[in-house]
Parts: sequence; C-alpha cells; structure tokens
Amino acid sequence: MAATRDVIIIGGGHNGLVTAFYMAKAGFKPLVLERRAQTGGAAITEEFSPGFRCSTLAHSAGPLLPEIVRDMQLERHGLKSVTPEVGVTALSPDGRALVLYNDVMRAAQDVGNFSAKDALKYAAFQQSLEKIGSVIGNALQLAPPNIDDPSRGDLWSMLQTGRALRKLGKKDMYRLLRWGPMAVADLVSEFFETELLRATVAARGIFGTALGPWSAGSSLVLLIRAAGDAHPAGSSSFTMGGAGAITQAMAAAAKEAGATVRTGAEVKEVRVKDGIANGVVLAGGEEINAKAVISNADPRRTLLKLIDPTHLTPDFVMKLQNYRMPGTVAKVNLALSALPQFTALSGREDALRGRIHIGPEIDYLERAFDESKYGNFSPHPYLEVTIPSLADPSMSPDGKHVMSIYMQYAPFALKGTDWESQRSSLGDTVVKTLAEYAPNLPGLVEDGQIITPKDLEDTYGLTGGHIFHGELALDQFFTMRPLLDWARYATPIQNLYLCGSGTHPGAGLTGGSGANAAREILKVLRR
Repeated sequence: MAATRDVIIIGGGHNGLVTAFYMAKAGFKPLVLERRAQTGGAAITEEFSPGFRCSTLAHSAGPLLPEIVRDMQLERHGLKSVTPEVGVTALSPDGRALVLYNDVMRAAQDVGNFSAKDALKYAAFQQSLEKIGSVIGNALQLAPPNIDDPSRGDLWSMLQTGRALRKLGKKDMYRLLRWGPMAVADLVSEFFETELLRATVAARGIFGTALGPWSAGSSLVLLIRAAGDAHPAGSSSFTMGGAGAITQAMAAAAKEAGATVRTGAEVKEVRVKDGIANGVVLAGGEEINAKAVISNADPRRTLLKLIDPTHLTPDFVMKLQNYRMPGTVAKVNLALSALPQFTALSGREDALRGRIHIGPEIDYLERAFDESKYGNFSPHPYLEVTIPSLADPSMSPDGKHVMSIYMQYAPFALKGTDWESQRSSLGDTVVKTLAEYAPNLPGLVEDGQIITPKDLEDTYGLTGGHIFHGELALDQFFTMRPLLDWARYATPIQNLYLCGSGTHPGAGLTGGSGANAAREILKVLRR
C-alpha cells in the first residue's frame, strides 16, 4: 500500500527547501524528493577535480531575503557569509581597471579616474536605484493579485504598493514607469559617459537572459536586481563552502522544522485523477500519496512532462509551450596552479575578491548576444568571473586556486552542430578571452569543468538550460509569471502547485518564490 504524506515537494533546490521549511513550521509534514544525490538544485558545491571544489553553477549568494535567513536561522545551521570590499572589478583591453567598491563614495572615487562627471552621477544613480528598488522589493514579496476577482488582501496590498509609489516623489515615480520598458543601454547612457562603466552596469540587465543591452525591457531586469542590491553594478556576497553551504543550511533547517528530505528520488509522474493531484510515482515505481504536491521544477517540466498534458486545456498547453525559456549561459570552472596575473591590476589581490567583469563596451555585449540569435556561441563572450579560493582557501589545495566563470552567450540550440562536439571549443574560447586580460592564465590551468546549456537541462533539470526557469521579461513578470491568471502558485490541476523560479518573483538565489508560494499554499490548505 502506498505511503501517504501531507505534502510532497518535488525538487530540493533552494526554493523547494524554503517552501518545505515554512510548511513544516505551520504543522505540515512535507516530504522533499530530490532527483540528484544531494540537495541544492543550482546552488551546490562539488569537487570537480581532485582537491578543487567550486560552486558548480550559482557562484554568488542571492542576495537571500533577510527574513528567510532569520526565520530559518541559517547562520546557526552553519552559514557563514563573506562580503568583500570590492563588488565588481571591470577590465578593459587597454590595460585599465574600474574597481567598484561596495562603499558608494569609494566606488565614485575610482569612477573619477575615468570621468569626473560620472563620479558625480554614480552616487545619485545608486540613490535612485535604492528608492525605486525598495518599492519593487515590496512588490516582489507579495503574491500577485487576482486581477479578475481581487480579494481584500489583494486590494490592501495594491493600496500599500500605490502609497509606496507616491512616496517616491514625482521624479523617481516617473523614472520607475519609464525605465522598466527601456533598453538598459539607453538607461545607463542617460547617466554615464564612460563606456566601461556603462557596460558593467548594463550587464545586470542581461545576466542569465536571452536579452542584449539594446533589448527593450532589459532595464526591468536591472530594477528587479536592484530591489535586493542597490549598487549600480551589484555587490558581491559569497558563502564559506560555496553556494552549496546555503542549501545545506536550508536542508538542515527544514529537517529540524519537521520536513523529510530524500535524495536519489526521481519523480517520474504526478498522479492526477479527475483533475486533482493525489500523489507521485518515482522512477523505480514507488508510489506516494499526498494531499498536495508542490513542484520546484520549472513550469514546463512540471506541467508538460510530469503530468499528462491531456489533463490541461489546449489553450493552456499552447500558452505554456510559448512560455519563453531559451538558455544562453554556460559555466566553466577552472583548477589553477596559481593566482592569475591580470595586466590591469598589478598584483592588487583585493580587486579579485569580488566579481570580475569581462565585457568592456555596450556594443561588445550586443555583438556577443547577436551570435546567440543565429545559433552560435560568442567567440568574444561576456564573462562574469569569481575566484572563490581567495575568500575560502579550503576550496583548493595550498597555493592553488579555483576560478568560476559564467559565459554568455551560449544558445541552448546550436546551428548545424551540438554541444558535445563543441564542449572543448567553448572552454578554449573562455580561456582565450580571459588570456587577453591575464596572459599567464592558460599556463596555470591544471583541469577544468565545462557545463554547456545542454548539461544544464540534462544534469541539473533546467529546461532549455535557462537558469531562472524562464525569461525575466515584462510579459513574464508579476501577474504574468509564468502565465496570466496562473501567477499565484496554483495550477489548473487542483492540489498541484509551483514554487520554483518560474513563479513570481523568480529573481535568482533569493528564496522569494519559495517563501511566497508557501504563504499562499498554506492559506488554501488551512481552509
């Protein structure tokens, strides 16, 4: 006879674990089923070469919502955060470096080495991002309202958001309404004249997306990120032990609250009868009954693969098939025999402790994007690089280092070839690009791990290789994430819910989707 649980959560990524924690604290006994041998989803730490460990995918932390860190007591469960003084170091081919400290005045001083005018505007831009981001941040923590039949709670939330908008003042309220649909290239050009600074700030609007800096709506992505971190180019926050330390602490908190976590448990099917989900079937044939099933997988994988689409209306299926999630990111992790020497930094190790930006001009970023539109990966990619072993020496053998590299743009579907045959070429392209800024890097590489967009789907369950479970775009945001009328974590299948990044707010490693989903699902289950 099949076992019965209150709640089953499919997927042990960070949002699934956050949901499990809040469900358990509310008195339910959730069972988390994770397909892989460890929990964490895209936030994991693994050894990719003997003695070398790295955040396999996500290499910077969140920023996690402070209330989640507090409620789950993640620090008590071993989470140790590291915030270097330098947020981002942007490198130029002409041998110059723009070092943006987390302290806005210090950052402005370094900007002043490039342009006195930009130095004056830098702090003003951060101040606007902070004010606008606070309003967006409040909205990100709300469940999207039911547009057709708003509840009293929906009306109250909308009223509070409206009041917050009015408090912005006319100037910043106008900016919020105007900036969202803009191309981020236009936005940064309104403030700054230094091309390297423009590209570094604009990169926040395109990271992880199938957008270029000249794409309409890319400013919205920047504003979403500013809701958690108002630094124009973003700051840097890491965890001792890598991103996997975050999800390990979350798993410990969820278990302590009363959740059960099973690894190596792949869900092959969500059982549905008469339009109601009543359990799951595992890959080995085991069946588990449940009063509710919550999926941390992306919307397409959940509703088009884990259930038979015949349970859904043709209109819903068509809309979900058109939900955009084209992956454009690859990941390369390198084992290095020593610290690379970057020409622009002259031994300034402090400048390497944050994120390193490779993408010196807006047009450079746009050309990299152009390649992906035609099915090619960029020969001159935009890179975001970290060296986690500087903050945490336990990640590599003594005297050696780990380098973690996000590469854009690498389209999920290549034209006329496949990713397995292009794997080595991708790695060579990344190393060659970095060698323009650190000439000794190729001679330091002892080993490497190359993760293609196809690997992101096959190994890590990210459909289409999209790291955010779907594009962060105006038509896939807030009341339309993932689809209009289905933005409140429920699905057309009764008792089947979503809690992953394909739901609102869906903005990376924050835990916001999991927390919002738990709150809304609990309202239904308590009734």
